[in-house]
Amino acid sequence: MFAAFGLPEFFAGIIVVALNVYVLTGGADFGGGVWDLLVTGPRRDRQRDFIAHAIGPIWEANHVWLVLVVVLTFTAFPAAFATLGTVLHLPLALMLVGIVLRGSAFVFRSYGSRTPEQRRNWGRIFAVASTLTPLLLGVVIGAVSTGAVGVAQTQIGAVPFRNVYVAPWLSPFPIAVGVLALALFAMLAAVYLAYETRDDALREDFRRRALAAAAAVFVAAFGALAFAHREAPMMRAGLVGSAWALPFQIATGVAALTAIGALWRRRYAVARLAAAAQVSLILWGWALAQFPYVVPPSLTIRNTVAPRITLVIVAWALAAGAVLLIPSLIYLRRTFATRQAR
Repeated sequence: MFAAFGLPEFFAGIIVVALNVYVLTGGADFGGGVWDLLVTGPRRDRQRDFIAHAIGPIWEANHVWLVLVVVLTFTAFPAAFATLGTVLHLPLALMLVGIVLRGSAFVFRSYGSRTPEQRRNWGRIFAVASTLTPLLLGVVIGAVSTGAVGVAQTQIGAVPFRNVYVAPWLSPFPIAVGVLALALFAMLAAVYLAYETRDDALREDFRRRALAAAAAVFVAAFGALAFAHREAPMMRAGLVGSAWALPFQIATGVAALTAIGALWRRRYAVARLAAAAQVSLILWGWALAQFPYVVPPSLTIRNTVAPRITLVIVAWALAAGAVLLIPSLIYLRRTFATRQAR
């Protein structure tokens, strides 16, 4: 087992770790946008103001983890990156447009709106982009898991445009994974917001939303698993029939029930840790079920990896970047957390 773990697997693991951090940070920011779209009741303005206050200071910095995922994929696994960028260029381009629109709309709503109508219009763009972008991220992950992306790459020029560039991601399983990603991000955001606010009424609002999102996660997860039986059999076999499946499923279930129980009993610090663990376990379950493939059914970690000299150079660059990046992010978070607490 250990002989099979080398530098290529190390880089694959780093990519999943970076994606995990992005989901727990940037994903929650997207979830905040979902709740911005769904603000209701007599405290809707206060809900929207607190969401903006919570995600505003450092939300752009969270995208650094997504940038790291992209850079490591095209340097360490260039053949896989070429396949993903070619076959999935439509949802990936739409996702990037969503990220840009979301950020621009947030800034224009916060600092560039002179009338309530302008602020309202930019707010709608921010909320809609916050909803569609994580949906597309989940669709991309789901499409890769089906194996249709790898097959489509071999059919370029031989079959119609739709069969190569649309059909692999516009099908029930990728869409179900997109809905699951959206529900997970919304749950994370609601739990984080309930933990951070000091306003008891707002805390109750976000607590109810977190419980509703947890129920949506439950439904979406089983829906995705049902579609996997037909469209992603390798993924389903890994998640249900592998040697690690049972303990992994138990751990994920315990984390989910702990998060729901803690929310029910208003123990928000425990709920935050449990929700983060639940989301992380789901992500790593996907990665383990797909191992050793980067793009099934043919591109594995080993046969798509870059030459060793490239990996060594990237490893040194990664270490140097970590020395700069991690302390900077810690300092950034401590600075703004301190200012928010005053």
